[in-house]
Amino acid sequence: MSHSNDCDALVIGAGAAGLMCALAAGRRGLRVRVLDHANKVCKKVLMSGGGRCNFTNTGATPANYLSANPHFCKSALARYTPWHFIELVERHGIAYHEKELGQLFCDESSKQIVAMLLAECADAGVEIRTHCAIERVERTDAGRFRLHTAQGRFEAPSLVVASGGLSIPSMGASGFGYTLAKQFGHAVLPTRAGLVPLTLTGKHAERLHDLAGVALPVEARCHDASFRNFMLITHRGISGPAILQISNYWQPGDELRLDLLPGTDTNALLRDWQRQRRDSELRTLLADVLPKRFAQRLCEHWIVSRPLRQYAPRELDRIAALLRDWPLMASGTEGYRTAEVTLGGVDTDGLSSATMMSRTVPGLYFIGEVVDVTGWLGGYNFQWAWASGHAAGQALGGA
Repeated sequence: MSHSNDCDALVIGAGAAGLMCALAAGRRGLRVRVLDHANKVCKKVLMSGGGRCNFTNTGATPANYLSANPHFCKSALARYTPWHFIELVERHGIAYHEKELGQLFCDESSKQIVAMLLAECADAGVEIRTHCAIERVERTDAGRFRLHTAQGRFEAPSLVVASGGLSIPSMGASGFGYTLAKQFGHAVLPTRAGLVPLTLTGKHAERLHDLAGVALPVEARCHDASFRNFMLITHRGISGPAILQISNYWQPGDELRLDLLPGTDTNALLRDWQRQRRDSELRTLLADVLPKRFAQRLCEHWIVSRPLRQYAPRELDRIAALLRDWPLMASGTEGYRTAEVTLGGVDTDGLSSATMMSRTVPGLYFIGEVVDVTGWLGGYNFQWAWASGHAAGQALGGA
């Protein structure tokens, strides 16, 4: 017996991954219904990239992702590349540009990407329902998924969980997908905020907090990871692309090391200064290569500033080493409130890397941020949403 609320597949979550999955399945002739508890679709897409949506990265490779199983993302990423998505963007006449390091942004607005996804979904006959909170999910004896929602009961042989992670709760993020995964016997790896500003306490906070707004290029290092980009000092700590990137690799108690003059041979620089500017104060010369207030603060607390002729070679070596390897102890992160992504999530060991389907519950799929695959800053997380969504959309309704 079928009733009007039957379809081939139900997708929970009308974000990037959910809509990509729905349109890919709809194009194959499947009847797909997308349900979302929020009042509108793709809220994180709309706000991303300062409203311009950094929709992919042309350099995306599996090496740009963190997961307990670094191989898991390979299959989906290989089958749906940035070029596939760019082709879609170009077909819809959306103007875009490369900002830096392969990051592609809309020239105008992230609304264009959302409009494109909605147009593709409409074209493929996908039905999208917002304001549709899910109260309960059960699996019937016949192996179908039955969802009890604010808008009634829906049933389908396939269920795709694309409900995202815990980042930015003000956008409607919740742990719903993790709860659902556990309900169906899937392991969920510990989650934490990723691509997030770091906070400082104690002496570092005291020494830096009034420099809020000062930005400088650095190379941030933690464990074996390193990123060269800008660091921004904030009222509560440090942010900027270099810090957001390294935050994925940082855990409480880890020390960060910052090269404050990346790409510069600091030993040679100091020796040149000692030869050519022997009577100048170090503080004055550092202010030529670093933001002035930051250079002064370094010389108040970390480096004793004297005229260059007064330093012995060993002292110059020590100063060069500090500039290359400035230690910073962060106390924590700004948390999910501002985090761009969630690290951890549904354990990939329980999923097929080719289809995103559960290995133990036929017809159940997990895609996007809810899965334990997290990309770097710069369009990589969108590319995972497109690729994982496409993989599931191609597999839906199969044997």
